[in-house]
Amino acid sequence: MFLYRFEVTTKTEIIYVVIAANDDEQAFRLVEVELEKHFLKVPDYTDISLHEKKLIRRGGGFVVYSEPRYSS
Repeated sequence: MFLYRFEVTTKTEIIYVVIAANDDEQAFRLVEVELEKHFLKVPDYTDISLHEKKLIRRGGGFVVYSEPRYSS
């Protein structure tokens, strides 16, 4: 089992999602499921990108941070 950290990019923000899954395909599918569970209306996202993947073990984790999104 792996722990994944994703970034979901919308027009106005970046949403961080952490998923435990057996493989990459399942992890990407679960990102969409978690978005549906968290938001009343799923935000229109432009991209879901995988940023980190680690084996689940004691002491493992990710730093989840917020950063401003600048429009170009």
